[in-house]
Amino acid sequence: MEVYTGIDWSENKHDVLFMNEAGAIVTYFVIPHTLDGLRKFDDTRKKLGVTAADCLVGLETAHNIVIDFLWSRNYSQVYVIPPNLAKSCQGRYRQSGAYTDKSAAFLLADLLRTDRQRLQPRHPALPLTQQMRAKISALLYLTRTAVRLSNRLRAVLLRYYPAAVNVFSSLDGVVTLEFVRAYPTPHAAAALGRDEFETFARQHGYIQVKKLPACFARLQAPQPQAAPAVIESYRMEAASLATLLLDTVRTNKATYKELGKLFAQHLDHEIFASLPGTGALLAPGLLVKFGDDRNRFPSPASVQALAGTCPVTKQSGKRKYVQFRKACDRDFRYLSQQWALRSLDVSVWANTYLQRARSRGHSKSHALRCLANRWLAVAWKLWQSRQLYDEEYHLRQQAERRKPK
Repeated sequence: MEVYTGIDWSENKHDVLFMNEAGAIVTYFVIPHTLDGLRKFDDTRKKLGVTAADCLVGLETAHNIVIDFLWSRNYSQVYVIPPNLAKSCQGRYRQSGAYTDKSAAFLLADLLRTDRQRLQPRHPALPLTQQMRAKISALLYLTRTAVRLSNRLRAVLLRYYPAAVNVFSSLDGVVTLEFVRAYPTPHAAAALGRDEFETFARQHGYIQVKKLPACFARLQAPQPQAAPAVIESYRMEAASLATLLLDTVRTNKATYKELGKLFAQHLDHEIFASLPGTGALLAPGLLVKFGDDRNRFPSPASVQALAGTCPVTKQSGKRKYVQFRKACDRDFRYLSQQWALRSLDVSVWANTYLQRARSRGHSKSHALRCLANRWLAVAWKLWQSRQLYDEEYHLRQQAERRKPK
């Protein structure tokens, strides 16, 4: 006998409902988010005489320790139900829109009972893939954090210390950040001699020695002077921002190295490394988003929908609307569109496709999204067949398809 279990999860407690094949509630209870609470869930299933393999579990997240507990107890049929799907199905039972935690758990269990064929069970990724997923998530967060800190630091320096912005080529470079920390005011920089400046730059890894005289000249060039009160107000913030950004940059660099080592060990690394334009972030990022379970994405359309590169079509009668897809994995969309952009540097086919999309009147962003959509279809085919990308073969295939029949 199979039972259908809905778990309405939260941070502190979980509402659990078991349903039989006829749609009747077998039992309902609430467990705390503790080990004893999760054990109670497993013990209840055992008391019902149901094996873990016959217990279908539905919940609305894959990012909770509950799902790790289920996999550790050999629950092989765990379904992650998209929240927007669950929300759109609430009208099946209550037209008023009212809902409770119990009704949410009931809805998840009933969706498994009635719509199971439209859902894909989620299986645990390989430990190596899980580590890579954590690194990718950290890198995307660190990158956004670095941009935010850099923008704030730039605004602060322009307010009271504009010379520091353009001394070196990059504001988020290590030498620039160390310079702001060591010389946080215009007066401190004005007292700096050329020999001392060049020694400081070399000590902090600046290798473009021939450019140091020009850097020093930019530092000593006349600049508008902020009021002493303004300088005193911002100097500590600038030094703090430089420290935070420096730590972020160094952590980012170290994470990239760790990710590269993990990526090289993965069985599918050659497939994604062969994709044109992918590098230290995009290749492992795409691998992580595709995952290890090749049954999860039965068609390229399922990958494209998750990445948000394909549009949403709404048609009724004579009316038809094609809209931008909002419900998606936004990190996946970012990685896909960045891949499309980077592929233009190395792929003839990508440039040809983009030019055709632009000739149809698409904006550059729209055309890149279309290119990303096509690239994902290519990556899906290679991933399923375990083949490497071959640009020459791809161009020949495209030429064959364009020949008149």
